[in-house]
Amino acid sequence: MLKKFIKRFLPDHHKIKKQKALKIFGSLLHDPNLWHLNRRSASGAFGLGLFFAFWPVPFQMWLSAGAAIPLRVNLPLSVATVWITNPFTMPPIFYGAYLVGATILGTDTQAFHFQLSWDWVVQSLETIGPAFLLGCGVCSIVFGLAGFLGLNYIWRWSVVKAWQVRQAKYAAKQAKLKQP
Repeated sequence: MLKKFIKRFLPDHHKIKKQKALKIFGSLLHDPNLWHLNRRSASGAFGLGLFFAFWPVPFQMWLSAGAAIPLRVNLPLSVATVWITNPFTMPPIFYGAYLVGATILGTDTQAFHFQLSWDWVVQSLETIGPAFLLGCGVCSIVFGLAGFLGLNYIWRWSVVKAWQVRQAKYAAKQAKLKQP
């Protein structure tokens, strides 16, 4: 079942609650709904994590954790899902977001060469910034919604499939008992 698969990869909630960095959330972390793993909390957390994964900010995990608390979705899963955009995947994902934004705005894509300077950052925000930020926003909404609906569907499908297998085993057992 999907629940068992996801639980294998999530850390223990007692270890997470002891993290010093999470002390800012205080007693809000004691809500049991943040740690339960069911269809609603898992699909909401997955969608939320994907939503914040496309935000071009260095504190995506904090945003995801902060939003998971009032939405009462699984906190560890929402924070872990943000790591889809990690240092290795971030360049192609954000370049794809830039292409989406440029397509929506109808602008030509511009070649840019990275320089580690403040002038380059300001100049890039003026030239490619609008397309990049629009693309990030669109991808954030689309992938967040797709992740929510997709995991919701997969979870439900796995429960129905497990129920059908269990029902078939029961029917086979009953048929064996009725044979003389």
